[in-house]
Amino acid sequence: MKEFQLKYGCNPNQKPARIFMHDGSDLPIEILSGRPGYINFLDAFNSWQLVRELKAACGLPAAASFKHVSPAGAAMGIPLSDAEKRACFVDDIEGLDESPLACAFARARGTDRMCSFGDWIALSDPCDAVTARLVKREVSDGIIAPGYSEEALAILKEKRKGSYNIVRIDPDFVPDPVEHKQVFGITFEQGRNNYAIGADQLENIVTANRQLPAEAVRDLIVALITLKYTQSNSVCYAHNGQAIGVGAGQQSRIHCTRLAGGKADTWFLRQHEKVLNLPFKKLGRPDRDNVIDAYINQNEEDVTAEGNWQKYFERRPEPFTREEQRAYLDTITGVSLGSDAFFPFSDNIERAKRSGVSYIAEPGGSIRDDAVIECCDKYGMVMAFTAMRLFHH
Repeated sequence: MKEFQLKYGCNPNQKPARIFMHDGSDLPIEILSGRPGYINFLDAFNSWQLVRELKAACGLPAAASFKHVSPAGAAMGIPLSDAEKRACFVDDIEGLDESPLACAFARARGTDRMCSFGDWIALSDPCDAVTARLVKREVSDGIIAPGYSEEALAILKEKRKGSYNIVRIDPDFVPDPVEHKQVFGITFEQGRNNYAIGADQLENIVTANRQLPAEAVRDLIVALITLKYTQSNSVCYAHNGQAIGVGAGQQSRIHCTRLAGGKADTWFLRQHEKVLNLPFKKLGRPDRDNVIDAYINQNEEDVTAEGNWQKYFERRPEPFTREEQRAYLDTITGVSLGSDAFFPFSDNIERAKRSGVSYIAEPGGSIRDDAVIECCDKYGMVMAFTAMRLFHH
């Protein structure tokens, strides 16, 4: 296929729209179902690069959940604990533990379920039936993978009455080393960001504490590769082989750190016994996500308010107070944090500490590096300077 005609571009008024190879060669994809749109393909190609690089760096199957050209979640294929399964709504799936790819997807899709609503999914490996069953029951726009088993494809083709977007990409495709795009009729050209992220980038440890365990190395690699395909400014919290909080596209780095830290906090709070044992009535998965978010964040229209809780619960749940939440979060340690550019102030470290961060990777190079290092030392954190910015626009 030389080109694919799109219904429209980013918005319905932006026509005509198509994807094609500038050199006239065949596209490295095959559309097996549906009709993906302009933004679908932006998410597909960015997310595919992310999972491909995660697999290459860590050696495990990887999955990502993308929305509006930034990841809502990304993860490696590590088995889930019972609490993680329940928090991700996958504790009922047979064969999950036998499929690392399904574990990766469950983690990526289950981390920030509200932001993943209507996502694009990327898989590093051919989709198997267990993963397909997980995908089928989520609200999603489409999926990209290097292949699909016969059973998996049949399962996915049942989604959206047969119109679900399913894309197969050639895993051996190598893009041109020079990229182009246009803005306001003006063409930009740059070399692709082929910077390979791995353990070598974490060797320049600048803090007094230099103990960086293997799990932290893995999690920092997950965070940095996730940031490589996240709209900047961005930071990423990671734990247990998955991105647990992504702060994307903020003009201020502290706002990135707060946004992502709040998401990381929610991920851990979802595993608290009060949340896992909420006495739900029979609700759809998206409704349950919304109620859990409101319960944790105690919004003004609190789901436990008088006359409101009856819509969602068999009985009125106990409140989950701010004091209880803070006490629980204070027990969390071992979280990793990556930043796509240097931290200009130590307030980022102070905020990261509140979400259990013990390990940090950032480029370094700020005139206030000393203050940032001093703050890390105050909390016994380990910080590595990567010397490489990871802006993505």
